[in-house]
Amino acid sequence: MTSQFQLIMRSGPTPGAAFTLEGDQLTIGRDATNDIVINDAEISRRHARLTFQGGKYVLEDLGSTNGTFVNGQRLAGPRVLKAGEVVSFGEQIILVFEVNNVDVGATMVSPRAAAVPSTPRPSTPPPPPPAEYAGSVPASPAAIPSTPVAAKTNLTPFIIVGVVLLFLCCCILVFVWVDADASGARWCNFPFSIIAQLLGSSCP
Repeated sequence: MTSQFQLIMRSGPTPGAAFTLEGDQLTIGRDATNDIVINDAEISRRHARLTFQGGKYVLEDLGSTNGTFVNGQRLAGPRVLKAGEVVSFGEQIILVFEVNNVDVGATMVSPRAAAVPSTPRPSTPPPPPPAEYAGSVPASPAAIPSTPVAAKTNLTPFIIVGVVLLFLCCCILVFVWVDADASGARWCNFPFSIIAQLLGSSCP
């Protein structure tokens, strides 16, 4: 029987994420050089360290700003972690320390079984849906609301009215010009002669 150690995030940037603990010494922090990287404002660049001693993991704080807690108590020195204990970094980052016992011999019953080892089931139920908190880092910029486009004005009626008024003005000017002739000779020219006949007048 061997043990598999994990930290399961309950609250933080990636709720439900599982960090498998492998190695004699692991560092936890915001900086990308750490073995376990948690990108959050409450996490220091090098926040805490896990050391594997005597088949168990020992947790210690590395002088972080917001502190490291186990079951709500701030660490003042190294602390041996037990299965099911709650590890907190600051106030918003909460993880659960899990120990899963794996039977190595069970996966070696047959070559086919060895090729596809069974995955141990977590000992705790899945975490609740993530909640919004102050230290979260947004994944993308907030969407900028689009400016409504003003409706286009239909100018066709105004153009038609303008053309009609221009035509009427031209007709009035022509009739005034024809009628201004004292001799009336202009009324005898086509097409004004037709209009004169309709009005009951005769050309001189």
